[in-house]
Amino acid sequence: MKPGGSSGRLHALRFESQRFRLLTIVVGCFLISLTFLLSSRPDATVFSTLNPRESLEDARMPAMKMLHRSSSAGLTRDFHVDILPQQGDRDTHAHLQQSVDQTAEKTEWVKDTVIIQEVAGERSEEAEEAAERVTADSGDEAAPAVVADEDNAVKTTATVATTARPDQPLVEEKKKQQLPVKLQDAGEPARTPEQTVTSHSVDRRPLCDFSDFRTDICDFSGDVRMAANTSEFVVVVDPAAAAAASHKVRPYPRKGDATCMGRVTEITVRTTGDAAGAPRCTRAHGVPAVAFSIGGYTGNIFHDFSDVIVPLYNTVQRYRGGVQLVMANVASWWLVKYDKLLRELSRHAPIDLAKAGAAGEVHCFPSAVVSLRAHRELIIERERSLDGLATPDFTRFLRRALSLPRDAPTRLGDGTGRRPRLLVISRGRTRLLLNLDAVVRAAEEVGFEVVVNESDVGNSIEQVGKLINSCDALLGVHGAGLTNMMFLPPGATMVQVVPWGGLQWIARMDYGEPAAAMGLNYIQYEIAVAESSLKDKYPAGDEIFTNPTGLHKRGFAFMKQTLMDGQDITIDVTRFRPVLQQALHNLAAK
Repeated sequence: MKPGGSSGRLHALRFESQRFRLLTIVVGCFLISLTFLLSSRPDATVFSTLNPRESLEDARMPAMKMLHRSSSAGLTRDFHVDILPQQGDRDTHAHLQQSVDQTAEKTEWVKDTVIIQEVAGERSEEAEEAAERVTADSGDEAAPAVVADEDNAVKTTATVATTARPDQPLVEEKKKQQLPVKLQDAGEPARTPEQTVTSHSVDRRPLCDFSDFRTDICDFSGDVRMAANTSEFVVVVDPAAAAAASHKVRPYPRKGDATCMGRVTEITVRTTGDAAGAPRCTRAHGVPAVAFSIGGYTGNIFHDFSDVIVPLYNTVQRYRGGVQLVMANVASWWLVKYDKLLRELSRHAPIDLAKAGAAGEVHCFPSAVVSLRAHRELIIERERSLDGLATPDFTRFLRRALSLPRDAPTRLGDGTGRRPRLLVISRGRTRLLLNLDAVVRAAEEVGFEVVVNESDVGNSIEQVGKLINSCDALLGVHGAGLTNMMFLPPGATMVQVVPWGGLQWIARMDYGEPAAAMGLNYIQYEIAVAESSLKDKYPAGDEIFTNPTGLHKRGFAFMKQTLMDGQDITIDVTRFRPVLQQALHNLAAK
C-alpha cells in the first residue's frame, strides 16, 4: 500500500465523520426544539392538513383560556373560561382534546400565561370586549376563585360587588348569576360558555344625593338607628361589604340660602361596621322614618306649603300613612295649625327630634329618608316624582283631608241663578291695594259676588280652606296670600296683580305656573308706573322706572325691600275692568 493512498483515505474518513457529527448536532437541535415546543404548547398543531387560520382556531378551542386584565389601580384580575369545541370539530381534534385532558389532570391552571392568542398579529376584538364586560360586572374589588368541574372545564366563581338600583334597599344579598362570555375571531362562529358567578349584591349607591338644586336628600335602609341626642342616623352595615361613609344634611329645601338654612338643624347620616358600638335602640319601629325640618322660612303660608307640606306629601304618600315623621326645629303652633294634614299623611304621632334627644332616646327603623323631595314652587312634577304624583294629586289630597266639598266652580248659565264668587285678598302691611273699594265695586258691576278677606297666619287652615273653596275666583297682589289658591275648585280663576319693577318672572314662578299646574285659569295683571306709589318716591328719570330689572342684580334682599315691600298699589279700574271680565268669562258654562 502506498503511503500516499492510505493518507488520502484517512483524510476522507475524517471528513465524513465531521459531516456526520454536524448532521447529528443539527438533527438533535431540531428534536430538542420540537420537544420543547410540544411540551410548552400542548395545544399546538405541528402537522395539519387544514389551512393555518383553521388550525390555529380549532387547536385552541378545547384549551383553557385566561383573560388577564389590569385595573387602573395596578391590580390584576384573572378570569378562566373553558371554550369547548363545536360538535363538528370534535372528531377532527380528538387527539388534541385527549392531550388537554391529560394536562388538566396534572395542572388545573397556569398563571401569568397569555392564552388570548393573536391571528395574523390581530387580537380578537370579541374576546377583549368579553373580558371588559366581565370586568365591569365584577367591580374593582372582585377576587375570583377557580373551581374545576368533572369534565375539566374551568369555570369562574367570583365575588362581585354590584351597585344596586336607587329603589333597592341598603342590604347585603347573595346572588348567583350566569354570565355568558363570547370569544370570537372574525369569520368564526361564537362559542358561549357559562361562568358561574356568586355575587354579594351590596347597595353601592351613595347614602345621600346632593345633585338637586333645591335640596340634599338621604335615602337608606337596613339596620337604621336614630340617636336623637346627636341628631344622627346610623346605618349598621357589613364591614366587609361596604366602606364607612358619613354625610351632613340640613333637611329643608332652600339649599344655597344661608340665612334660611342657618335656622335648620344639621343631621348626620353615617354607616358603621361596628354593630356593638352603634347606638342601642330604646324603641324599635316597624315603619320607615322621614326626617325634615320645620324651621327655615316656615310661618309664612307660602313657605309652609312650598317648603314643607307639598314636598312632604310627595315624599310620604307612598307609605299610605305607615310612616314615622321625625321633625326638627318644631314649633307647637305649626303642629296645631296643620294637624289635620299631618294626620292624613301619617298614622303615628310625630317625633320631636329635640325632645327625643333631651330624653336620650334612640329610635330604630327598617329604613329612613332624611329631607324631603321638593320640585318647583308649590309644584310636584309627575316625571320626577318617584310615585308618579303631580300637583292635582296634592290638591285632591287637600280637599279630602279638610273635607272641602267643591271640586268644580259655579258656572254662568248653569240654571241656578247664582253669581260666581270672587275672593279679594286684602294685605295688611305691605303692597296694599289702596283703592280696594273701587276694585270691589268694579267686580260687582261685572257680575261677581265679592268677598274680601285678609289672610292671617293664625287662621285655622280648615276655616281658610272652606272659605276659599266656596269661591270661584281669587284676586290679590303678589304675596303669600295667593298660596290659598290651592283650595279653589279646579277650573276656577286666579288673578295676580304684579307690582312695578320687572317682577313678572318671579310672579309667574311663584304663583302663575303653580296655578296652571293646579288646573286653574290664570290671569297676570302687571301694573303701570302710574299705579305704583314708587312714582311719589323717585324722580321720573330714575333707574327704578327706566331699567328696573337692572336693579335685580343687587340681590333679592334689595328687590324685596324696594320693589315688593316698598310700594303700594292704586289700580287703574278702567284698565283693570277687562281683566275682571275675562275672569268672569272663564266661568261661562262649557
